[in-house]
Amino acid sequence: MAEGGTLRWPLPEFPSQWNFNHVNGTTGAVERVVQGVLPHLMRADEKAVPRPVPEYLRSATLRRTGRGQIITYRLNPRARWSDGRPIGRADFAAQARALSGRDARYEVSTVTGYRRIKSIERGAGEHEVKVVFDGTYADWRGLFSPLYPAAAYSTPREFNGGWRNRMPVTAGPFRVQQIDRTGKTVTLVRDRAWWGPRARLDRIVYRAMDPAATPGAFANGEIDLMDVGLDAGALRRVQSVRGAAVRKAAGPDWRHFTLNAASPVLSDARVRRAVMLGIDRRAIARSDLSGLGVPVRTLGNHFYVAAQDGYRDNSGKFGVYDLGRARRLLDEAGWHHHGEYRTKGGRTLALRFVVPAGVPISKREGELARAMLERIGVRVDIEPVPADDVFARHVTPGRFDIVPFSWLGTSYPVSTMRSVFARPDGERVQQNFSRVGSEAIDTALDAAIAEVDQMKVHALVNAADRLIWRQASVLPLYQRPQLVAARADLANLGACGFFEPDYEDIGFTDAP
Repeated sequence: MAEGGTLRWPLPEFPSQWNFNHVNGTTGAVERVVQGVLPHLMRADEKAVPRPVPEYLRSATLRRTGRGQIITYRLNPRARWSDGRPIGRADFAAQARALSGRDARYEVSTVTGYRRIKSIERGAGEHEVKVVFDGTYADWRGLFSPLYPAAAYSTPREFNGGWRNRMPVTAGPFRVQQIDRTGKTVTLVRDRAWWGPRARLDRIVYRAMDPAATPGAFANGEIDLMDVGLDAGALRRVQSVRGAAVRKAAGPDWRHFTLNAASPVLSDARVRRAVMLGIDRRAIARSDLSGLGVPVRTLGNHFYVAAQDGYRDNSGKFGVYDLGRARRLLDEAGWHHHGEYRTKGGRTLALRFVVPAGVPISKREGELARAMLERIGVRVDIEPVPADDVFARHVTPGRFDIVPFSWLGTSYPVSTMRSVFARPDGERVQQNFSRVGSEAIDTALDAAIAEVDQMKVHALVNAADRLIWRQASVLPLYQRPQLVAARADLANLGACGFFEPDYEDIGFTDAP
């Protein structure tokens, strides 16, 4: 492996919020950057098994105490923040407090797991931390990754705004050299204070660009890798690039439509079910995946993808394409045909389908949904918005009726997705952009998160999944394949599946 060089890595949008645990920060673009500059106590291997990262964590042990549990973290004594302060108990305590959900002023994306933490205590020495849980939490290995410095989470003001357009403190193989909002680039450079194996790259330059422009940029040698995504035209183009390789994996991510149950036209579950029945999921999957050389299969689960243990297709009668039943449900809900579209009380049944501008796949999905739903008398208005604004200005505040995007898969599908389906607490929707839920769903997921017997976990999760299908809030489409075009000499990065790469190992096999 050669030493040095610059990796030029595109981003689908340019984040303004670099706090990954903020409701507007939990995105793939933010995750891609902070993986190289912040502590991750554990990372998943290729089989989705979490392993301690020795540069931060020497060991983590579990001890059960009656109805609770205690995790003892033995930290690497050399682990320090870029301001010189050792990584330790104060950082754990601040993050646990901020993400507990006890203070509504913290605009968090999820409280799963953290809300079960009773206390953070010092262990046998300053490099040992004890996390005491009130109850059991099976996915504890997913907590504190990434870990933020205590000052970042010390107050709601710092949590919500302190990492907006800046990453003031880091602790990784790379540090932030520049965030250029005008040029929409983030430059990371090798951190000389890093105590782990020396990073092979000199720097990583992330650049936000219109996804439609990435194939041309890759072909011209302006970037070193790109997510082909679901663009068959882009795949054909990059396959012809000299010195390039297309890497494939069965991805953990999944494509879906989220329906906003808080919007006036979708507040009735019968209307949401009608919309779902009026959408031919297989036709959309066939369109999206055409020309990619991957099988066309619809997804029948909101938690597991087909490659994972526990997967069951729970779509039943709610995931089929049934125009007759869809029309009957709309009739029952009081929406009747008067002309081309259905109306009720003089109001037309029309849906805003929000898509990121410049993303052909989303636009095509909107056009297909519009043609399909017209058959049951529902009007769909496609609303393109800047990619950088999709979540902050539309999805999070609820300014949409339907929105397509992909959920990021992880090694912790239950605890990660709980915040997507947990009942909203007033205006605190976390990641439940549908803004609907039930006590039964919460109970099943909470029981699954506390359960250690995997067979029981699968049963509880699938019970919750069947309720979510009946709720008609999120329509799974298909498991998203990973197709990544990269310079052939780029090593230890590409289509990783569940594997989370160590950024210090990324490099080029040829000398820069």
